[in-house]
Amino acid sequence: MSVPRKSPLVIGHRGAPGYRPEHSRSSYELALAMGVDAVEPDVVATSDGVLVVRHENEISGTTDVADHPEFADRKTTKRVDGQPLTGWFTEDFTWAELSTLRSRERLPEVRLSSASFDGSQAILRLRDVLDIVRQGAVEHGREIGVVLEIKHATYFAGIGLDLAPMIDRELRAAGWADGELPLIVESFESTILTDLRDRGIVASYVYLIEASGRPYDLLVAEGKQALTYKATVTPKGLDALAGKVDGISVNKRMLLARGNTIVADAHARGLKVFTWTCRPENAFLAPEFRGSGGREAFGDYESEWGVIARAGVDGVFVDHPDLGVGFFRS
Repeated sequence: MSVPRKSPLVIGHRGAPGYRPEHSRSSYELALAMGVDAVEPDVVATSDGVLVVRHENEISGTTDVADHPEFADRKTTKRVDGQPLTGWFTEDFTWAELSTLRSRERLPEVRLSSASFDGSQAILRLRDVLDIVRQGAVEHGREIGVVLEIKHATYFAGIGLDLAPMIDRELRAAGWADGELPLIVESFESTILTDLRDRGIVASYVYLIEASGRPYDLLVAEGKQALTYKATVTPKGLDALAGKVDGISVNKRMLLARGNTIVADAHARGLKVFTWTCRPENAFLAPEFRGSGGREAFGDYESEWGVIARAGVDGVFVDHPDLGVGFFRS
């Protein structure tokens, strides 16, 4: 087992979305300038098989698609991972069409300053982000990684858009598949991680863990017999993961729960532990760390982050990279 770092990896969650609309070019470039170890793009697919970076395949909250009359008839309702969603979906657009849209702040009521950049930046492809990071590492003179999150793999496969071969091709074409550059691949669905590992993509593979529910890929395959996320991080569940993935990435609420032993149990089995998402605003802090001033005001985030740091995690996802680097770097 490798010797753990003295401080966790600080990962710019979708770039620097505390300051710029998530997944925009300026969001990623700002995160790199603020000193992150890696950035995290989420990937979904277009109808013509282009991987784009969006928080979800439903894009009404992060783009100006609703302002485009030529796309009004694309609004629809679908079931994604079993949940009904109404809006506009990346898989109903070609890349050429999506490239006409502009990014918007997803949480304007909390991040008003970020929303001031609405409408100024185009959507990025995965290839764009990979190139930004490669170039940024040269510019800033340090190694910078990519934490690639794969969204809704089972759903996309079910509509004829298998993400695994798309990601395989893109990583190889961009020079990110052979271990030369630091790559972590993560998903809430373990089957896509296994598929990419079997394809020979050299990366660390991290299983995302929600605080409740079951992974959609296993729910489809096994029904209510599928292991819950909570059961996955018990000692027995972690035993089953050892050797199949390199680590887990857990909702921070699980680490803030008193008496949890997730980090120690995972480390004992050679698994790294990441957590998401460290944000300073009251809207996202656990109740005991919230302060005055409303949802958008910063609460006592340092106390919350201190609990996470003392747990001994190997990586943290942050929305404000300057604050994350300043706090977690020892």
